[in-house]
Amino acid sequence: MDVAVIDTSTFVSAVMKADTAPRQVIRLCLDSQVRPLIGNALFAEYQDVLSREALFRRAPLSETERWQLLDAYLGVCRWVPIYYLWRPNLHDEADNHLVELALAGNASWIVTGNKTDLGSGELLFPGLQFVTATEFLRRRG
Repeated sequence: MDVAVIDTSTFVSAVMKADTAPRQVIRLCLDSQVRPLIGNALFAEYQDVLSREALFRRAPLSETERWQLLDAYLGVCRWVPIYYLWRPNLHDEADNHLVELALAGNASWIVTGNKTDLGSGELLFPGLQFVTATEFLRRRG
């Protein structure tokens, strides 16, 4: 089974639009075909973004449905404590936690809408791929 970190941008895109690659990635997670990882920082980020009502005014899911989706998603995530900070020195310091989570949980993928910034760190990890949801679906077949 693929192990992946699903960035907030991918989760939000799945909430915002039906029949998209991000929504398919979340479905794969909920169907136990992909094992998503979660840690403290990513959990807090999900909660923060999902609580922004203005962001979801045109979303097809209601506020209650968004929180139910998050609960279901968290139910299939593997919680990963992070004991060692790699600090890959990304352009956006707030994204370092995604790489650290992937490394701590032995993930092969970070699925994100922001792959350029995530792949720009000073530390390189050959076994870790930064991909969009569409690329992830295509590469896993």
